[in-house]
Amino acid sequence: MIETKRKSKLKAQRGEPAGGSYAISDFDSHIHISQLPNSHFDSAKFILQTRQNQERKKGKKMKYVLVTGGVVSGLGKGVTASSIGLLLKSCGFRVTSIKIDPYLNTDAGTMSPFEHGEVFVLDDGGEVDLDLGNYERFLDITLTRDNNITTGKIYQSVINKERRGDYLGKTVQVVPHITDAIQEWIERAAKIPVDGKEGPADICVIELGGTIGDIESMPFIEALGQFSYRVDPGDFCLVHVSLVPVLNVVGEQKTKPTQHSVRGLRGLGLTPNILACRSTMALEENVKQKLCQFCHVPAENIVTLYDVPNIWHIPLLLRDQKAHEAILKELNLLGIARKPDLTEWTARTKVYDMLHDPVKIAMVGKYIGLKDSYLSVLKALLHASVGCRKKLIVEWVEASHLEDITAKEDPDTYKAAWNRLKGADGILVPGGFGDRGVQGKILAAKYARESKVPFLGICLGMQIAVIEYARSVLGLHNANTEEFDPQTSNPCVIFMPEGSKTHMGGTMRLGSRRTYFKIPDCKSAKLYGDATFVDERHRHRYEVNPDMISKLEAAGLSFVGRDETGRRMEIVELPSHPFFIGVQFHPEFKSRPGKPSALFSGLIAASCGQLDLLLNKSDHVSKGVANGLNTGKATPKVWQNGNCLKSANGSLNGVYSNGNGVHH
Repeated sequence: MIETKRKSKLKAQRGEPAGGSYAISDFDSHIHISQLPNSHFDSAKFILQTRQNQERKKGKKMKYVLVTGGVVSGLGKGVTASSIGLLLKSCGFRVTSIKIDPYLNTDAGTMSPFEHGEVFVLDDGGEVDLDLGNYERFLDITLTRDNNITTGKIYQSVINKERRGDYLGKTVQVVPHITDAIQEWIERAAKIPVDGKEGPADICVIELGGTIGDIESMPFIEALGQFSYRVDPGDFCLVHVSLVPVLNVVGEQKTKPTQHSVRGLRGLGLTPNILACRSTMALEENVKQKLCQFCHVPAENIVTLYDVPNIWHIPLLLRDQKAHEAILKELNLLGIARKPDLTEWTARTKVYDMLHDPVKIAMVGKYIGLKDSYLSVLKALLHASVGCRKKLIVEWVEASHLEDITAKEDPDTYKAAWNRLKGADGILVPGGFGDRGVQGKILAAKYARESKVPFLGICLGMQIAVIEYARSVLGLHNANTEEFDPQTSNPCVIFMPEGSKTHMGGTMRLGSRRTYFKIPDCKSAKLYGDATFVDERHRHRYEVNPDMISKLEAAGLSFVGRDETGRRMEIVELPSHPFFIGVQFHPEFKSRPGKPSALFSGLIAASCGQLDLLLNKSDHVSKGVANGLNTGKATPKVWQNGNCLKSANGSLNGVYSNGNGVHH
């Protein structure tokens, strides 16, 4: 009896759960349990925490999952990598992500949206590939600019080292200097905490952009081949996403493209552990066996990513095919993983699939030829529409088609564009650069203001709303922005003093900035849960002219949100309008599944007649303190990423539900 008490006391001091005994040993990265306690969950949790603490003390071992693509581009590697990360996170692991882009640009900031889709902006001001937006939305994490690796960044860092003399007179070559720099960058970026907790994550999911065989990606493939041997056995898993097409003439699934892709990958020094096959339908059993035989991958490690109604189904597809077990087995983590918990994710997906009551939003932009140019805006609209239990329909309106010149040159196109605009329940004017289509955006803002149609302007969308008001209400017919008319006598929008007119890359006002609400009872503050201030991400060179604010406010506009100086305008509202809001920041970048952006929720709610109901729910908004702010007074209310609104017409697990995919 005394001995039993002594053992119990020792267990308590060590923090072990009571009931039963077990031993932990580390052999080939496995944790073995000699005897489970009464609570299996407590046991697994304790073992995982103990192992993590031990590895943290001796230098934690990171596990890596590499996602590559073959045959053709556009197979959905980004969504696959995000889904794998989500699945592993649901198994109880902390997950981070890295995207490798083989182009020579230092970052995505100077590329046209037509070239590479939208530029996603991070909290630290990094202008990165849109796939990092998928990672943040799926995993609910906050990445850094170092989580996006480009050829430009790698070569720039190596050349800087060479100029400093760091290579001690050696001949600097692709191998080993470039490949070593790539591996070191991966190891460094993988250790950056991205989930708000201390210490590095457990697993890093790496996506290699492009297709196997591309010339520009060769240094990265060589580096990753070396990296697979640089880490310990059981710390690296390669998932290869490939295409299994179905030829209409024959009507059968063809494996030859995937066979050639895997052969090329193996020839470059990388061996896939798991095949993720894109196809229009699930793989037939004989097709799986053929791939197993010719690609040297076990049949249980071959999964199908067939066509689904929306990408929210992809993590569920992977789970149902036990992809997590195959990955965790390769990483020697299967023994300590819990069963994947995707209950809320599954519920949201079902809610999205059942939506039928439409809400129609007109997207007035200049890059509508490539829908990925507005990917985050689309996702934010979708998050909000599902939260309001509405089926999103996006009416794409090319801004230049609304202009008078189109009426003369192509009357049918002009008429069709205006019909789409006037048939929408709400209007959104997103950001953009250059003067093409600006007059059309101004006309859209004027129509929304005069017709009392819900309106949300983002970045340039806010600026053109101010210009339109100055022209139409103040009578300043030549009012303009210095961006498009440097000589205008009534500059409503001016170049920011700290900006650069000679260097374009990374010189804008970028990243997370704080906006203070000057009018507590405005619609924006209510949507943010009566917050005192809000942190949102920015990307702009021009701002509303502070010298014109008094005239504009005297005429009815209200600049309800400003920066800490009070001179930089962040949020504008028209109080006499049911919903007319413009913001200088980009709220779409922080919208999350189940946690929609407050302003997008407001636009959707106003467009379907639920705004008053949503505003009355503001008392239910989660609140927190940002950056440890302490004024010595009552704790101010702040809206940050991670907080959420309750649904205006019923809730799912207490938060807005969400889905992905858009109906056109």
